Amino acid sequence: MKKLLLTVSIALANFAWAQFSSGVVNLGATGMTVKLETSPTLATLTLTGSSTSYLGIGAGDSGMEAGADGFIYNSSSNLDYSFNGIGAFPSVDAVQDWTLVSNTVSGSTRTIIATRSLSGSAGDFVIPNAAGPLDIFFARGGSTAISQHSSSNRGYATLTMTASNLSTSEAAAESKKVSLYPNPAKETISFKNFDRIKSIDIYEAAGRKIKSVQPNKETISIEDLKSGIYYFEILLKDGSMSYEKLIKE
Repeated sequence: MKKLLLTVSIALANFAWAQFSSGVVNLGATGMTVKLETSPTLATLTLTGSSTSYLGIGAGDSGMEAGADGFIYNSSSNLDYSFNGIGAFPSVDAVQDWTLVSNTVSGSTRTIIATRSLSGSAGDFVIPNAAGPLDIFFARGGSTAISQHSSSNRGYATLTMTASNLSTSEAAAESKKVSLYPNPAKETISFKNFDRIKSIDIYEAAGRKIKSVQPNKETISIEDLKSGIYYFEILLKDGSMSYEKLIKE
């Protein structure tokens, strides 16, 4: 019986920390590549392409139909877009869920790494943390400004997501990580491993600190925050820092 319970516990732990990856996928004549990685809470997108082009990718096999969800690296600071049909200019999403982690150029190739919660915001494509096919469409333009792309600089592909479970050491590190949930949130948020937190500084998206908190329990109120994006700078009791992004509805 003990052996059975241990087996079940290990299986549940592996499921809880399961990660999936598409590996690097070449996107035809555009010269772009994409890699999508998921964890139980986060999607990480790695996109490469010409350093002088905008680079776009979206979910689904119907292309830029009205309502389709997309990520576009371009000359503006926006990354999150909704499409309005073929030939129509895409709309900037009211909530920018993608966070740019890095933007590097080597020779003529740009590499973009960005992260987003699996669910995003209202209207966003929900990215599954599961094995299986995921249909996408993609395009690049003649410059970093969003404009009509040529017919040869677009296409469709299928990402095949396969399991890439965390190692024992990675799972142990993840279990000690401080994180907030739910996200987005309206009234309250809770902190995983809140007992490791010494203090929290909360910043508006523009970078202005608006308040400091020393939580004495797992849940804190955010009712006084206006709707928008906030960044939490979390000082841990061991002296290290942790950072979290919150979308307040």
